[in-house]
Amino acid sequence: MVATRIERHAAPLRQEVVRLLREDILEGTLAPGQRLLENALCASYGVSRTVIREALRQLETEYLITLIPNRGPIVTVLEQHDIESLYEVRTALEGLAGELFARRASDAQAAALRAQLDVMETAYLHGTLASREQSKEEFYRLLLEGTGNEMLAGQLQGVHTRIGLFRRLAFVDEARIEISMAELRRIVDAAAVRRDPRAARDACEHHIRLAGELAVTAYHDWRASGEALPVGAAGSGRTVSE
Repeated sequence: MVATRIERHAAPLRQEVVRLLREDILEGTLAPGQRLLENALCASYGVSRTVIREALRQLETEYLITLIPNRGPIVTVLEQHDIESLYEVRTALEGLAGELFARRASDAQAAALRAQLDVMETAYLHGTLASREQSKEEFYRLLLEGTGNEMLAGQLQGVHTRIGLFRRLAFVDEARIEISMAELRRIVDAAAVRRDPRAARDACEHHIRLAGELAVTAYHDWRASGEALPVGAAGSGRTVSE
């Protein structure tokens, strides 16, 4: 279990515990299927049962925790159907995001997305796992900001969070990074250069369909290997979240 890291003055206590629990789940410190015992969590995070229960309820609404009858909360385990369903929804939402960006983004927002693509030519294409994730997150932040639709941004954030549960299985080699970068260039060209809504939707949908196929393949490879779910893959230089 993780060590106590709560800084009570930095943020409201419940929000801080939610943040740390979420990080520990997505980073694999708390592994899929692991039981979340209140006593152990109280000791690890240095807070009361009330705070832990409130935090667990919040993370249950984010689908990061599953409540099992007669057993209690566990870290959610994604199966193939869950992964396929998530990518189906993500494909539709990100296709809409590309279309809306092409229609609604200001000239400044379009320029910012083009500039971020230039950054990614180094930070994503030739970067570390950390720089790839950070630059991809910024890309999506700019894309969603340009849609002018906060509801869409909120829905996609939830999908991205759930996909984070699968991150440790999504091993991607450098060839896939090259392909992914080419897909991002097509998205930016359609949405922020030509401002073509239909082409932007198609480019976004194509990118996520390929990512979904990769995710299912990685899931099958892991199942076939019979190995435990990888934990803490952030140390690997050849992996990246799609």
